[in-house]
Amino acid sequence: MRQDKPGVLLVNLGTPDAPTTPAVKRYLKQFLSDPRVVDTPRWLWWPILNGVVLPFRSPKVSKLYASVWMEGGSPLMVFSQRQRDALAAKLDMPVALGMSYGNPSLKSAVDSLMAQGVTRLIVLPLYPQFSCSTVAAVWDGLTAVFKDYRSLPDVEFIRDYAEHPAYIAALKASVERSFAKHGQPDLLVMSYHGIPQRFADEGDDYPQRCADTTAALTKALGLRDDQFKLTFQSRFGREPWLTPYTDETMQGLPAKGIKHVQVMSPGFSADCLETLEEISEQNCEFFMHAGGEKFEYIPALNDDEAHIDMMVQLVNARR
Repeated sequence: MRQDKPGVLLVNLGTPDAPTTPAVKRYLKQFLSDPRVVDTPRWLWWPILNGVVLPFRSPKVSKLYASVWMEGGSPLMVFSQRQRDALAAKLDMPVALGMSYGNPSLKSAVDSLMAQGVTRLIVLPLYPQFSCSTVAAVWDGLTAVFKDYRSLPDVEFIRDYAEHPAYIAALKASVERSFAKHGQPDLLVMSYHGIPQRFADEGDDYPQRCADTTAALTKALGLRDDQFKLTFQSRFGREPWLTPYTDETMQGLPAKGIKHVQVMSPGFSADCLETLEEISEQNCEFFMHAGGEKFEYIPALNDDEAHIDMMVQLVNARR
């Protein structure tokens, strides 16, 4: 009789192996070569990617990574490993960490779980809100890994958890801690990673899932409509992305009398370059230079116990 042995695969985006130009170039090439991320026809995109984007962007991005690098690696890697270890400590099953791009690869994580006899794979992409550019890329990656397997496990794939009560409760507690420490701001800004508007027009429900998280969290916090704002960050390229843009919002708030803001990024399960450098540094500078007076970044949930407990609930519902 075939045994039932579940195992958990945690997946996040990925990170360079080092804050150096060669390492960043390798990582960006893999990331930006995925049609889920950039769907420009290959014949047009390859010359741009290899001749313009990678040579010019890699040195700049490597300096940004160096500014946030931690003793154990990039923040995303450090916090993801802590999440894996904390989740494994609470579950009686194997837990592995894989990245869509870079190391540890999805293949290495799946191989590790299969070597431990796992017959039912519970896949938890660490993206609270589904997007074709993130969660669907995990699906594609797993399909590619399993192409070489003679036997496949059962797969339980967690699409997202944008409104999960435990996720909202963990976010709420995080915001309340920040309010208690710094005072309630004039405005709580929830900045999500953007995607091209075209992706949404073609069916990606990511904007709605971001709105669902925002609605659930602000209801739990008891905030009025004028006390919070949803924005989108990290746009790339020339085509329109989801609006309003976080950077433009930050530059315009002081003129509207908003002098104290706190910013969180509920779409990021772990702090990374886009939160620690882009939000906490760049957007803070935009806001303060425009006349703002107080800016605080509310950290991602990372390995907070309430966050890990939420993951346990997600996994146990599918074991």
